[in-house]
Amino acid sequence: MIKMLNAIMVCTSVVGLVGVYALKYSVEDIATAKVSLERKIDRQEGELSLLKADWSYLNQPAHVAPIVARHQEALALVPTSQEQFGRMDNLPMRPAAPDPAALDALLSSLDAGIDPIQQLIEAN
Repeated sequence: MIKMLNAIMVCTSVVGLVGVYALKYSVEDIATAKVSLERKIDRQEGELSLLKADWSYLNQPAHVAPIVARHQEALALVPTSQEQFGRMDNLPMRPAAPDPAALDALLSSLDAGIDPIQQLIEAN
């Protein structure tokens, strides 16, 4: 009986040992992948910073002006005029504030079980 119990304990210990080592190596693989991803992210952030700097340089008016002058005739580019922008008169007016008395009447009719939308549909 004791020998059987010892054999079961040894087998259980070996299985546990194999499981712990497998878990250890899988965690090490995941940690290696994490470090690799962090390096890749750092490299891409550096490249993005460089691209942003290049974009800022290329968008400077001193850099764009000769290109615009060179292609002005082909693209039919003209300076913007004040008339191209909208005026304040063209903006829509703000909607009027809701009438509180009408809103109270609507809510009280809804509480009374009267559906004003249904009445409008039936009237038309």
